[in-house]
Formats: sequence, structure tokens, C-alpha cells
Amino acid sequence: MASNQKIVDFILDQIASSGIVSAKKMFGEYALYCNDKVVALICNDQLYVKPSSSGREFIGQVEEHPPYPGAKKYFMISGDMWDDNEWLASLIKITADDLPVPKKKSRRKQAM
Repeated sequence: MASNQKIVDFILDQIASSGIVSAKKMFGEYALYCNDKVVALICNDQLYVKPSSSGREFIGQVEEHPPYPGAKKYFMISGDMWDDNEWLASLIKITADDLPVPKKKSRRKQAM
């Protein structure tokens, strides 16, 4: 089931103060980026934040579920927490700060 664009837009609006945020559609679902790092996924209209030690400390008691079959467990953030934009933006910023800088993809050399 594909996620609803309105939910993605709402969450992006809620986390706007955490940095440069965007979403990229992937197979009907969405990856959320903060400062060029994938920090969360929206799958089946649910928000899943990448696990990090600082994020776990910030959240406290957290539910962990895979966002799709075969995936690693992520922090599942319930919809009632989405309305608290300060809390949600803080979680996204903390997560982005904890994650490593993505590696640059090298360009393939074209065959002659």
C-alpha cells in the first residue's frame, strides 16, 4: 500500500526546523532526508525513524518494527507524536547528527 502524499507533506512541515529536509518517493513509499542523510521512512502511512543511540535516549521507551518485510527494525513513531513539531524536529535533528555522512557515489567510467 502506497503512503499518502498529504501525510508526507505534513511530516515534512513538522520537521522543517531540523535542517534541510526533503522526501524521495521510492516504490510507493518515501525516504525522508535531513541534511542529505536518510533519517526516516514513511511506509504504509507510518513514520519509521532510523535507530541511533542518541535517538533512543531522547525517545526513552520506543517501539521498534521493520518498515517493510525483511528490513531492519526502526523506531516507529506513532501518529499522536506527529503533532508535536518541536519534539519531532528534535528527534530528526538528533538522528541526522548521529548518522555518518553518506559516501559520495563515484561516477562510472564510460566504455570507449
